[in-house]
Amino acid sequence: MKTILLASTFLFAAAGGAFAADAVVNAPAPDTAPAGFVWTGGYVGLHGGYAWLNGTVNVGPDEPPFDVDGFDNGLLGVHAGYNWQLNGNLVAGIEADISHAWTKRDLVVRVSLPDFPPIDVPVEAGTNWQGSARLRAGYAMDRTLLFATGGVAFANTYVKMRAYDESKTFLGWTVGAGIEHAFTDNWIGRFEYRYADFGSEAFPADIKIGLNEHTLRAGVSYKF
Repeated sequence: MKTILLASTFLFAAAGGAFAADAVVNAPAPDTAPAGFVWTGGYVGLHGGYAWLNGTVNVGPDEPPFDVDGFDNGLLGVHAGYNWQLNGNLVAGIEADISHAWTKRDLVVRVSLPDFPPIDVPVEAGTNWQGSARLRAGYAMDRTLLFATGGVAFANTYVKMRAYDESKTFLGWTVGAGIEHAFTDNWIGRFEYRYADFGSEAFPADIKIGLNEHTLRAGVSYKF
């Protein structure tokens, strides 16, 4: 009887161990949620687009200011920045860019000088380059980012006329918004609208010029 009881106990123990082993081996693995795209990191890129540059000209205290538009042309430049993805979907960042712009125009300016009749002076004016340093804030939907941006803007502007050729750097502000999409973990495309008010600068003969601009830009960035 003791032998039978010991054998039965051994068989039940072995069966229980085998059942436990099968239960461990056959247990389904827990589901693991796939990791989403993370926007945190630095990036550099290229962009191009079109600019609509407008000017306000004041030729003297006795003359009303007048608007001059038509400084419309393309631009091409580089940008660099850094993003931080905060808790959840919020993204904050900083960015700087610089572009060469082909915005220029030939025009005629009527200049009034003390003790002289007004004269019409042919003038070539335009911008050589422009740039900005901005903050960014956005909302990420995995690989797509909607963002707004704003900061400091500057543009190098030149004026050429009779025996005169000078350039000055205008300093103002810019705001805009856009969308980015990460096609891979490293390559990101973008489309952006920006408005810039570059402020005003004084040129000889009491000529004061103010500049503002609308731009549409598309670009590509490499994320590190």
